[in-house]
Amino acid sequence: MKFLCALILVLLGLQLCAPVAQVPQGNAKTGAAGESAAPKTPHPARTVICIDPGHPSEVASGRGMQNGTNETRVAWEVALRLKEALESGGYEVVLTKSAEDELVKNRDRAFVANRARAALMVRLHCDASIESGFAVYYPDRRGQTKDGATGPSQSVIEESRRAAEAVRAGMAEGLAGALKDNGVRTDYQTKVGREQGGALTGSIHSEVPVVTVEMVVLSDRDDAEFIKAEAGQRRMAAAIADGITRFVGPVPARAPRKHE
Repeated sequence: MKFLCALILVLLGLQLCAPVAQVPQGNAKTGAAGESAAPKTPHPARTVICIDPGHPSEVASGRGMQNGTNETRVAWEVALRLKEALESGGYEVVLTKSAEDELVKNRDRAFVANRARAALMVRLHCDASIESGFAVYYPDRRGQTKDGATGPSQSVIEESRRAAEAVRAGMAEGLAGALKDNGVRTDYQTKVGREQGGALTGSIHSEVPVVTVEMVVLSDRDDAEFIKAEAGQRRMAAAIADGITRFVGPVPARAPRKHE
């Protein structure tokens, strides 16, 4: 009996002296204190907008002077201001060219947006006609280029329509009282669009939603005076940016990282 009691006491002593178990350091589900750690919140996916300042292209230089300016200059100036406005709202922006006079083919402009997986491609242009004011165009049917390329897909057509309506709404509100609102139109209503079965070249090659904004009619003196002025360019950029946000949605705010 004494031997049994002594054995029990020895075993109890050995257990009390054993080291405390360690929490595995590589366990991602536990924190430093052994409690379950909250999963890390991933950063939201980037939201890319592609801005395509029209001309020069294989179709035209856009350098013809009208009322003291030209389409290439206006498109470039507004593109830079639009880029600034969108980036301040958290969007990532890609341009289809790196300088005002850089010649880029229309299909290659679409490829820039496709590679970036842009949420929207916005093509900036100026019209020349007996009208005045702005209009937003989108492809409502497939077209075919001279080299046999066809497009865009039905999903791109549907999303482009929604985008055109949203961009036009932003412009109508932001430019009220300054420019005439000519509404939403289709690529088929343009000369090149009709020649290609209903879609512009930039639309045919686009794999993302695409709209073409005819910002003003440069042959109209009042329109030209508006867009030549810095104030008019900034107002135009802000109105288009508002329309883009209506379609794409605001970029989610990034949660601030905690200091480790």
